[in-house]
Amino acid sequence: MPNIFGTDVPVVGAPLGGGASTVALAEAVTGASGFAFFPAGYRDPDGLAADLAELRRADIEVGVNLFVPDREPVDRAAYRAYREELMPEAAVLGVDLPAEPVADDDHWSEKVALLASQPAAYVSFTFGLPSAKDVARLKKAGSMLLATVTTVEEAYAAQEIGFDAVVAQGSEAGGHSGTHDPRREITPMDTAALTRGVIAATGLPTVAAGGVDGSTRVTELLHSGATAVAVGTLLLRTDESGASTVHKDALASPRFTATALTRSFTGRPARGLLNGFMKRHEASAPVGYPALHHLTRPLRVAAAKAGDTDRLHLWAGTGFRSARTGSARDVIRDLAALG
Repeated sequence: MPNIFGTDVPVVGAPLGGGASTVALAEAVTGASGFAFFPAGYRDPDGLAADLAELRRADIEVGVNLFVPDREPVDRAAYRAYREELMPEAAVLGVDLPAEPVADDDHWSEKVALLASQPAAYVSFTFGLPSAKDVARLKKAGSMLLATVTTVEEAYAAQEIGFDAVVAQGSEAGGHSGTHDPRREITPMDTAALTRGVIAATGLPTVAAGGVDGSTRVTELLHSGATAVAVGTLLLRTDESGASTVHKDALASPRFTATALTRSFTGRPARGLLNGFMKRHEASAPVGYPALHHLTRPLRVAAAKAGDTDRLHLWAGTGFRSARTGSARDVIRDLAALG
């Protein structure tokens, strides 16, 4: 399937929320003839607009990724019980946790308006599908729209409301699962198998995401029919990454030997390095994003400052052992087998 991004290298830098994606990282990925997506999640509209303006001034075209707001509020009783369970963890780090759930839509309307008035060539969505009205608005602005999907059924739904392409995210992917239903159990789904299934069912151009640990995997995913392959975890330790030193070091630490999916940090399933917090709290964590994201944020910020990897979310995909230091340009070139 032809590369819909029109780049020489069919490798896409995934949008890495929480500060890991930077303007410098996008520049490095595109400088290696790949394509980069920039995260709008967790960003205020003004900050996002400033970064996109800086990229435009440098004549760098990027895609923009939006988090679709969850529409179901967290159960307040479950939230309070989980907060009570986490208070001893917070006490270790000397922080308090929000007593009541914090609800927000991540400035959804403002960000859609920004991208309608200052269009990006590509806009992707994670955590669900936007309204048909928002789809029409962004397509009218000239953007190609991509939906993150984790099942063939989700891909069908995206096709039905007019999406141009999809990102097939296998269960090996690091960070948040893009599942449209945060309550469903995330069963193992190989990225190549998901990619083949989505293409067979919809015929849509499909970006394969998850489990990338080297050029052999990239080749395998392209042979599965993918238009391009997204990489995230392998960019986290690069010079241009904005990931914390604690996170970068953990990816290379022999202390961590496995990854696992967890709702314990944010109320949505996400894959990270398996640590003590996940082991202690996964079984009792309720579904409830972004309420749990805001609940654990003071704890996570303090843990990062203290270098406490036992209580920190360390997002990582199954290929994390292949993440290395150096320039992201070299990582992209190596993944494309360009040496």
